[in-house]
Amino acid sequence: MVSLSINGQTHRLDIDPETPLLWVIREWIGLTGTKYGCGIAQCGACSVHIDGVVQRSCSIPASSVEGMKITTIEGLSDTGTHPVQVAWLAHEVPQCGYCQSGQIMAAAALLAEKPKPTDADIDEAMTNICRCGTYGRIRAAIHTAANAGKA
Repeated sequence: MVSLSINGQTHRLDIDPETPLLWVIREWIGLTGTKYGCGIAQCGACSVHIDGVVQRSCSIPASSVEGMKITTIEGLSDTGTHPVQVAWLAHEVPQCGYCQSGQIMAAAALLAEKPKPTDADIDEAMTNICRCGTYGRIRAAIHTAANAGKA
């Protein structure tokens, strides 16, 4: 039995403790905003916050995060009004949209750590892959969210 706190709710699950957190989130909990991309923690599509730190959930055993606070894209804002989400729409960041939940989670974690990031800070923190190449819009959206002062 594994007990996880996801988006403020406790889930007790009868699963293999080594099951990757991504699959628990998607398949057992039913939150499909967190995406599978590469399975080796490289692309960032599966990014979630664990105790406020952005982590790639595809390579983390569920049992290793028991007792920690896990936040998915669905838990970032009940209404989609987190400053990063608002800025993402204002800058029309998504094209295919596949990587966007992971990008948003990474950006929100960056702004929680550095409320007024420089371009260099953004480049260093935003290591998620966007196959559509919207990196310029991502940077602009992060600056807009930072200027909103509520991230």
